[in-house]
Formats: sequence, structure tokens, C-alpha cells
Amino acid sequence: MKKIFYSLMFCPGLLLAQEIDQAALAKIRKEGMENSKVKEIAHQLTDVSGPRLTNSPGFQRAAEWSVIELKKWGLQNSRIEDWGEFGKGWQVEKSYLAMTKPYYMPFIAIPKAWTSGTAGPIKGEVVVVNIQNEEDLKKYADGKLTGKIVLVKGPADTDPTFKPDAVRYTTEDLDKMTNSQPFGQSNFTPEQAERMRTMRSFRSRVDSTMKAQKISLELAGRAGKHGTFFTSNGASYKGDAPLAGPAFEMAPEHAGLVARLIESGIPVTLEAESQTSFFDKKLTTGNVIAEIPGTDPKLKDEVVMLGGHLDSWHSATGATDNAAGCTVMLEAVRILQASGLKPRRTIRIALWSGEEQGLHGSRNYTKNIFGDYETMKLLPAHEKLSAYYNIDNGTGRIRGIYLQGNEGPRALFEKWFAPFNDIIDHPTITSRNTGGTDHLAFDVLGLPGFQFIQDGIEYGTRTHHTNVDTYERLVMDDLKQMAVVVATFVYNTAQLDQKIPRKELPKPKTPAEVRK
Repeated sequence: MKKIFYSLMFCPGLLLAQEIDQAALAKIRKEGMENSKVKEIAHQLTDVSGPRLTNSPGFQRAAEWSVIELKKWGLQNSRIEDWGEFGKGWQVEKSYLAMTKPYYMPFIAIPKAWTSGTAGPIKGEVVVVNIQNEEDLKKYADGKLTGKIVLVKGPADTDPTFKPDAVRYTTEDLDKMTNSQPFGQSNFTPEQAERMRTMRSFRSRVDSTMKAQKISLELAGRAGKHGTFFTSNGASYKGDAPLAGPAFEMAPEHAGLVARLIESGIPVTLEAESQTSFFDKKLTTGNVIAEIPGTDPKLKDEVVMLGGHLDSWHSATGATDNAAGCTVMLEAVRILQASGLKPRRTIRIALWSGEEQGLHGSRNYTKNIFGDYETMKLLPAHEKLSAYYNIDNGTGRIRGIYLQGNEGPRALFEKWFAPFNDIIDHPTITSRNTGGTDHLAFDVLGLPGFQFIQDGIEYGTRTHHTNVDTYERLVMDDLKQMAVVVATFVYNTAQLDQKIPRKELPKPKTPAEVRK
């Protein structure tokens, strides 16, 4: 019966025959391009709120500001909706790392997330350990490192870059995306994904070894170039997890400097201090939710959703990951409200928490509202959702959309992209799967969940999870374009006589099968 239902639930011909409301589209474009608020929204989410680790004060500032603004714009039921237990919040209160001998030099560095502070300033000579595999790890299990400042030397490509950091897709790039990679193959090959899992697991064991040795401070040179480095967590955020000792991540150039000096027989002395705070009185957290109520008596109980994740990492202000996406989605609903449009279906915005640690906010929301992917026991609201649209690939403008293997809406989306030929060069619709973000929480339940294709700009080279992901990295004209396109897709979806076509219901999955 399920297969019959999903094959008959829509009629492509009827959907395509439904005309686009050109007057509504004109209002959306005028409001979004001439009266844009993306600068103001992005400033609040980044500069004013600061780093936004889930359950940290910065996340709370951003969430509370968003709730208030959504109310001001006239959305209803604006709130922070708890989804369950996440764990401890954490933030840096003070951070300092410098070399004092053989000469003085301040270093670019930040404490690893969820690590303890140094309990005051510390100073000492550095020991370099080169741990590339399990055999190397065994060499440091005998107490030789106790009380030491330890630099864990890691591989880092710091060669000059001969290609631009900021890039946009070419027509050839987009054609390859459409034609050369079938649905089911993610952005990473299985071999690449396995290497990433192995690397994370091994890095965790290195951290555990350093902790067991009771070193005074762990230093880790991370991947990156030109003073940019990619950050991570150094311990668990779970409420019952033991505290980890102090640890810094640092620019690879400074880690390389220390390692080369020591390897050439020149002792290096560092001084450091870190102060960090844990927030564990309230381990639960929530997502920002608000609605534009539907106006059609027959369709107002159905929902169109849009969203992005509000949490970020801690070494910068999370501008492209993902204040950009949240700015676009907030601006999209502001545009719809300011344009005076009355959608037939209810439009619901969601700004997710806990995405960076595994899509926790969106997965728990969909589990609470729509159904459980582990059992595929569905709730009544599952039948009421038309589609979910997501932004989480940086500041780059929209160039198309990933269908996530759902070919049903292809012709419809082609029709919706057509009016934007002046602001979308070579609009592209690909059946490909794209992973790593919150639309997966919907897709795993058989709900239409879509991530837009975006120009990369500096996302992979400079900003994604780095210490320079700041307001300056945002391209405001691109955010304006995205907000107009998203607002149009959301409004068009709300106005359809039928819901967006769905794939066949998937089979139950284990959590390991749907990891971020």
C-alpha cells in the first residue's frame, strides 16, 4: 500500500500546469534586492552573538535575538523549542600562547573545544612527539611525557597556493555535477569517508594518551595555510564525560617553527594560559522555531519548512558556517512578511542546534514531530510536510539544487529557476546526494529535503571550521540572491495545489548509517 500511495500522491502534469504568481515574485525580488536586511542580521548572528557552540552563551544570544526578531516581523509561535539532552556548553574566557625562547613570538592558537584551562599561566620547554600510527603511539605510553608541554606533530601541507582561495563554479563544473556522479554517491568516496573516520578515531586515541600521561599542555598543529587552521573538539560535550586537560590547536606554520627548532637541537620555551568555562546546569537545548500561518482552509495544516543550523565552532564567529544560512533563511521569511504575501500552507522556519556534533537538533526535531528513522514508525505530521529547504554550504550564491535522488520535482524546480536566469548563471538541478547537513534528517524519513547548490567561494580553503570564519568572509550580494531564491521556492511550494513529490519510503536505518 505504501508504494501505491507514493506513486499516486502527485500528478506532475497538474503541478507543472499551475502558473507562477509573477506579481508575488516581483514583490519578493523588490523587497529582497532593494530593502535587504542581510547585513544587519549577519552582524547580529556573528559580531554580536560571537562563537555559538551549542548550549554556550553565544548560541543562546543568537537564539534569543532570532526569536525576538521573528516576533517583530509578525511570525507566530516564535520560540526556542527544546528537543532533549545535548550536553555541556563551553566557551573560552582567556587564551594566550607564545614562544619566549629562543626569541619571543606570539602564536595563532585557540583552546580545543570542551577542554579545561591551565589553572593560571604555565611555562616550560616543549617536547615534540611524532605520532603517525599505532606503533608511534605505543612509544609514549611509559610516562616520559608526564608534566611536559607536548607538541603533537602532524602532517600539514603549507606549500604556496597557486590557485585562488575563492572560486565559483564554472559551467563545466556544473555540467559534471549533473552528469558524472549518480545519486547515492556523496561528496566523499567510501575510501575518503573511511579515512576521515580512521583519522578522527586515531586523533581521539592520541588525545587520550596525552591525558593518561598527565602532560601539562597539549599542542596540536592543524591543517590549514597562511595562519588559517581548521579547529575541532578536544573532549566530549556529554554531561557525564570526564574533563580533558588543557590543549591548544595552532596554525601549522607556528607548529612547524617549533618542531624545526627542536629537531635542529635548539630548545624552545613556551608560555601559555587558557581559561575555559563549562555550562552544565541545563543539559537540554532546543531549536528556534517560528511560523507564517497558512491561509487556505484546506491546506493551512500542511507545512513548508526552511532552515539552517545556528550553532558554530568556537575559534571564530561562524560566519559562513552557518550564520550565512541562518541569515538567508531569516531574511527569506522577513521578505515574505514584508511583501504582504498570504501563503496557502503554513511556512515554518527552523534554526537548528547541535548540527556540528551530528545533526542533533534536526534529527531530534524530526523524530519528535515526523517519525523515527530507526523503526520507520511515522507520526501524523509526516503526511502534512510538503518540503524542507536547507542552506549550509557557505556564503556562495545559489547555482541550483540537489534532488537527493528525488526526481519527482525536477521539472517543477526547472520552472521555478527560469525567472532567475539574470541572477543564476547556468541553473543546475542534479539528482546527486549531498551530505553533512540538516536536510538529511528529513530525507532519512522519506520527506522531501533539499540543499541548494552554492558557489564555494572560500569555504573549503579558508572558512569552514576555521579561525577566520568571520563577518568579513560573507559576500552580501550573494546572501541577497540566496534569500530571494529561497523565499520564492518556499512561497511557490506553499501555493501548490499538491505537495512536493516524494520518494518511496526508506527502510529503517541505524544511527551509524545516517551519521553526518
